[in-house]
Amino acid sequence: MDTQHDNALTHALAAIPGPVPPSGVLHAVIPHTSRFTVVGNHLAQHAELSLVAIGIGVHIQSLPAGSKVGIKALAARFPEGEVKIACALRELEAHGYLHRPRMRLAKGRVATRTVFCNQPGAVLRGGVVPVVGPAVRSTAPAPAPVREHLRVPESAPVPEPTAVPEPRPVPEAVAVPEAPHAPVRLPSRTAPTQPRRPLPRPHVLTPELRQASSAFLADLRRHAEDLVLSEQDVEELAPGVAAWLEREANPDAMRRALTADLPKPLKHPARLVRHRLTALLPPPLPGIHDLALPRRAPVTPFQTCDGCERAFRSHEPGHCRDCRAQCWEAA
Repeated sequence: MDTQHDNALTHALAAIPGPVPPSGVLHAVIPHTSRFTVVGNHLAQHAELSLVAIGIGVHIQSLPAGSKVGIKALAARFPEGEVKIACALRELEAHGYLHRPRMRLAKGRVATRTVFCNQPGAVLRGGVVPVVGPAVRSTAPAPAPVREHLRVPESAPVPEPTAVPEPRPVPEAVAVPEAPHAPVRLPSRTAPTQPRRPLPRPHVLTPELRQASSAFLADLRRHAEDLVLSEQDVEELAPGVAAWLEREANPDAMRRALTADLPKPLKHPARLVRHRLTALLPPPLPGIHDLALPRRAPVTPFQTCDGCERAFRSHEPGHCRDCRAQCWEAA
């Protein structure tokens, strides 16, 4: 039986196409159809990991999610001791294959979870992907995967060639009449408008002052054709013009302020005049006492001491403070 097996293997190797290396390992590649795990060469041929660490890393990657991979569990599975397994786990953790983050569970408890990363070089790119069990193809129905969202690399898995289903015609959407309901008022997103300032009014609106203000407003259309005010507008805006006249504003200056740079076209002349009467209202003229310069405080002149000839401030000539103290002591 052994001789027949060796002959069969020899004939199989002879059928390998292409040149066969004279030495080294030869691969008899048979495609897997179930129960296999994809392992990257960066782990299987790692230059710095020990053989025990590589073997444990491949074993952990082949296990389904939720399996026990602690030191006790691995020591019960393999003949290596706990010390050698602990050293191998530390190697995997140092090279980024193994992570042990602390997570907060329900009711405020904190537990250490074990996460195995099959591509540690992609961790620097960041991202959130679900952590599931190994990619094992099997004909049996696969159990529901346990998913956990962690900060692990955003590496997209290589898509497997699958049969593309034929596109099915999508039925057209039929508009369904909605039931009548009360309109919902959404909050406005615009900035709140400032309240309009009231039209200025004089302290005392005499009949003469009202008549002069009304005549001024009615005469505006002679200087600006667009400023055509109605009688009601003139009656409402007269107190504003009276407030300007009460503050001794020049009528020509008032007319220039109300008719300069009018917008084209002018849709609401009364609103424009009201705005300018309110916003451009000049302050009251200051009085004579307000324009007087402030008086400076009197300055005490300098005097020369009769004893030491030192300068000091005083309204009357005499001795300085030190000389007066010496005179008092002598007395």
